[in-house]
Amino acid sequence: MTENATTHGDAGNGTEAVPGRAGPDVRDHVDHVLDQWHAQRPDLDVSPMAVIGRLKRLTLFIEPEMKKTFAAHGLDRASFDVLATLRRNGPSTPLTPAELMASAMVTSGAVTQRLDRLQSRGLITRTPSPTDGRVVHVALTEEGLALVETALPDHLATETRVLAALSPAEQEQLSLLLRTLLLGLGDTF
Repeated sequence: MTENATTHGDAGNGTEAVPGRAGPDVRDHVDHVLDQWHAQRPDLDVSPMAVIGRLKRLTLFIEPEMKKTFAAHGLDRASFDVLATLRRNGPSTPLTPAELMASAMVTSGAVTQRLDRLQSRGLITRTPSPTDGRVVHVALTEEGLALVETALPDHLATETRVLAALSPAEQEQLSLLLRTLLLGLGDTF
């Protein structure tokens, strides 16, 4: 983030600058891209790029922060998601790999791969279902539970820090808008 973006305030009117807040004359990378498109293709409405481009750029800034937090606990995002999914479903409530895939933020290939790694580290167990031999139940071990309990507060602190430029009301508004967008794309549970 540039110094301008972090220290800009309304000079001369007595309003103090708020860290992380940009005034109306502070521009970001996406503003520059939009200006270029307006100059080259004034016939096109490139306004969707303002939202999608910023979502993509946010990922470029957020992912390294999350990666550092997970790495501090010997995890990556997919492994954390599996452990966190098992934890939020109740530490004594096993899930099948299909239930994990539906509930966690990982793909089917990532689930199998992560389960292998997590089991080899002693963080989860996989046991056959007593009623259906084709089904496996995945559960946290005590070590897995302890790890996710330690990592979760750090993860939340990272997310809080990443969102610090927005007030709680703005965070709620953004969350609702993003939920509306996700629902519009068919992301229901």
